[in-house]
Amino acid sequence: MSNAEILKAKITSGEAVCAVIGLGYVGLPLAVELAESGFDVLGVDLDTSKVSSIMEGVSYIQDVSTDKMAPLVKSGKLKATTDFALLKDVDTINIAVPTPLGKTRDPDISYIVAATDEIAKYISEGTLVILESTTYPGTTDEVILPKLLETGMKVGDGFFLAFSPERVDPGNPIYQTKNIPKVVGGITPACTEAAAELYRRAIDTVVTVPSSRVAETVKLLENTFRSVNIGLVNEIAQMCKRMDINVWDVIDAAATKPFGFMPFYPGPGLGGHCIPIDPFYLSWKARLHGFEARFIELAGEVNGHMPDHVVDIVADALNSRKLAVNGARILVVGIAYKSDIDDYRESPALDIIKLLIGKGADVSFHDDWVPDPIPEISDVRRSGVTNADLENFDLALIVTGHKEFDYTNLLDKMSLVVDTRNVYKGVDSPKLFRL
Repeated sequence: MSNAEILKAKITSGEAVCAVIGLGYVGLPLAVELAESGFDVLGVDLDTSKVSSIMEGVSYIQDVSTDKMAPLVKSGKLKATTDFALLKDVDTINIAVPTPLGKTRDPDISYIVAATDEIAKYISEGTLVILESTTYPGTTDEVILPKLLETGMKVGDGFFLAFSPERVDPGNPIYQTKNIPKVVGGITPACTEAAAELYRRAIDTVVTVPSSRVAETVKLLENTFRSVNIGLVNEIAQMCKRMDINVWDVIDAAATKPFGFMPFYPGPGLGGHCIPIDPFYLSWKARLHGFEARFIELAGEVNGHMPDHVVDIVADALNSRKLAVNGARILVVGIAYKSDIDDYRESPALDIIKLLIGKGADVSFHDDWVPDPIPEISDVRRSGVTNADLENFDLALIVTGHKEFDYTNLLDKMSLVVDTRNVYKGVDSPKLFRL
């Protein structure tokens, strides 16, 4: 039997041993789904606290319940380690490590490179390697492939290499790892088929594409689509503000059209690890080919300006009471980058708070989902929201609208409220200032 046939037999029988490198928001849910589908799964991460938590059966990811994970750990289906040498005994390896942007918006794929270097040390013949980390088109065949070829094995025979973009939406109660269609593109047809075979065991729907570059670009198109449309509606919001038009009413009415329009909503800025970052992977790669992705850059500029726009609205609200930002006591409500999650990566709230402090405001925050203190704004402390607490502030600024929060009481007790998320839809009050 060929290596492809042996690997397929192991996967279809459930005898394959799977490894997942990187046990964060993407890697741990994937590891759990693979284990639930019957595979023995080894999670690898350099963070000893994550490894310890998994081995204790305690989940630290919101989308993975401890009740779901603990039995998998107890039965031995899911294990975690910091030891890359154990990769020598696995049949498949998924890479799910961070891919941040550098200060100059250049892709930082150092985590991918480091993971690949470790894989190259220990990879066995017939192993399937799949990159899931979001990256620029060409990473799989330009960066990972050459390193694995140095082992002396051939791609599509000695080893199999593919890309499958993660599509995780943290906190989404409907769409999670198992029921989000999985796009797969390999270096060779045999690579594509091997990766698709693995995912078919654990994921409801698998979509194959002709190459790893197509698969890499799929994820970037998805998030660029969102970034550009959010940029458009954020620009419309700023325009409507100048003309004293309620942008939320405009969008709601436009959304009644049954064709040709898809509603996007303005906000205080982009957050999370995907939308603020992924489009720039695409524009960076395009620039290397002599093409300027002007829509992407313009959307980034508009979205990046939204925290400043929010601070201007705060200033207008305070001015209406003959108050200045300098010295104002401001409560920022909601720090997470979107509602009902604990993830505050790239959250616009952090930028807004820094801008307000820079203008002399005395800022506190309230968000039960996030830690206190927050490392990025360690001098800003959490406040309660009892009536006595609210009396200490001149203005409340809603940056993230968590469902379990008493916004009615907030508007009742505060003298000024700035709402960037339309949580007061349909409410008319002289206290209320909207995005």
